[in-house]
Amino acid sequence: MSVQTATIFNPDSHVGPLSIDTRRTSIDRSSVDRSAAARQDVGKATVELASIMAIASNPVSPGASSPPLPQGARMMQDFDPPARPSSTPFPEPELGQTTIRCLSCPSEPGSGSGHGHGHAHRHDHHHHQHFAESPVLGSTDLPQPPLTHTNLDDLPAEIHECILDHLFGYRVSASSKSSLGMPSVTRSWGTALRHSRRKELSALALVSSVWRALIQERLYRHVKIKATVQSLNEAVAFFAHHSHLRQYVKHVELWFAVFQPKKSALALSSSILPPVTIDGLTNASYVIPTDNCSLEEAFYFVSTTLPEVCVLTLEGGERKKAPRVRHHILEEGHEKPLPRIAPIRTLVCKGQWNLIRSEDDFDAIVYALPNLQEWHGNYSKAKSKSYLCMAAILPKLPLNLTSLSLNLEGVEYRRELSFPPYFLKVSNTLHFCTKLAEAAPNLEHFAYTGRVCRAFFDLLARLVEPRSTRLKTIDLTVRNCCRHVIHWNESGSGITDMNFINAFEQLVLAGIRALGRLKAVEYLRIRYVDLDSPVPPLNPYFILRDGWCSGVWSDAIVAELNRTRPDAQFEDLAESFGEVGINKDGRMVISPEFPRSRVLSLKLSNYAYLAGGIAVP
Repeated sequence: MSVQTATIFNPDSHVGPLSIDTRRTSIDRSSVDRSAAARQDVGKATVELASIMAIASNPVSPGASSPPLPQGARMMQDFDPPARPSSTPFPEPELGQTTIRCLSCPSEPGSGSGHGHGHAHRHDHHHHQHFAESPVLGSTDLPQPPLTHTNLDDLPAEIHECILDHLFGYRVSASSKSSLGMPSVTRSWGTALRHSRRKELSALALVSSVWRALIQERLYRHVKIKATVQSLNEAVAFFAHHSHLRQYVKHVELWFAVFQPKKSALALSSSILPPVTIDGLTNASYVIPTDNCSLEEAFYFVSTTLPEVCVLTLEGGERKKAPRVRHHILEEGHEKPLPRIAPIRTLVCKGQWNLIRSEDDFDAIVYALPNLQEWHGNYSKAKSKSYLCMAAILPKLPLNLTSLSLNLEGVEYRRELSFPPYFLKVSNTLHFCTKLAEAAPNLEHFAYTGRVCRAFFDLLARLVEPRSTRLKTIDLTVRNCCRHVIHWNESGSGITDMNFINAFEQLVLAGIRALGRLKAVEYLRIRYVDLDSPVPPLNPYFILRDGWCSGVWSDAIVAELNRTRPDAQFEDLAESFGEVGINKDGRMVISPEFPRSRVLSLKLSNYAYLAGGIAVP
């Protein structure tokens, strides 16, 4: 089977499409008989249709019918076989081998793809004969124009974005102001990671020129650089040779190492740490890093190399007696202000104790970020110095700061038997909840993880001006509720500690009461997280979102909610926790009334049954 190669012809000439050569040396008699029988059936059907449509056969039309015509004459007069549509690929049933060729060309023995240019001049001479002889085209059919090939680059930009979002995952604009109001998006900056398959997906940049820019924009959107002098110099050299990539960087992360192998760099003998020995591993000595850069050098690198960056992450690390990150290159007494980075809108501090240990440290960083709007401060481990440092900073936050997310307890989410010693040091010095209340009125979004009590909402309601307040969202993750106790064992937390449950109820009541003055608050969440809870679904929480409430409730909470927010209501007010049983591991499990859904209603009085150690009704 041979195919003639396509050739570009004169636009005034008519070129027939490719079809099957139906000329045969022998004709199958069975196919001819079948065709004749089919034509006879069509003729009979036409005769019957003509008799039905006659004037006399219509009951509405009077008059006698015309005399019938002979069958043969009626067939020739009333029936005109329709032309076979051009979309039908085969005009007649074919058997055996056929040759696909251009019907506008005369049949030549031995013609093949190599003679495509030789027959081009004969198309103008034979195109009329082609239309008369072709069994595919009708008398009024015209040749279809050739199909145009669509290029990938011609697709709309939205289609490209959807394809790449499917490959890379959905992304939120780093400079989008609409994302600040979503707590799930706001908190994600603290744990933002670069794409795990960025090396594999980088090959997609070779697909097309349009994809090259889109892929590079995603790959370089978030870069992570080790905060050493050598790494910064290498980054400067890289972006100098690839200057077009600088504008793609929106989020830069600088991490300061707190450990360094002894063999990799020389260190002073006074900085050597004790050997770290782990069973199954060889002994290794680690030293304090000596090549870490200062914040002054890091800020200078960002300000001069990355002009479009708007999110800055500083990771100070965590280690026992970790060194503080140097803010300036020179020694004390010769400091100068940190270089300013005007585009920065969001600051994320991980291991904040190694970055900010005093009010002066915070002032130096804020001065270098004049347009700062979001601040996410995360401490790796709870300590009294962290609470006391933040107590001095919170009342003096800059006015342009609109969002604050503060975590003073690290990742420790387990119940306590009593207040830890570090918090007793803080409570003997000041009441930290009052400092939180002094910082919240000027914010729009406030998220806090740590110790808090009803005093926070009581003071916040007195300090805020209902007509000018900007506070829209409040998100509290409670480690414990600070309160006055007589015995040390009365200061614990957990779902089996009724002292904590009562303090949590007072916290929720104070929050609902404050909503009467916090007119702009649309989202309020107060939750307690215990990873070792005997029944995790019973961890108390309260959520107000879009006028609907869920979580803990009591008669006092429902009455206060009806007073401050009459339009809000609970999704469900269940009298019991559901069916509670013991699994094979000896742990209590809860089966809610509606499986496959979280518990929407937790009546506070039922926690007394858990504290008493008896079955829950």
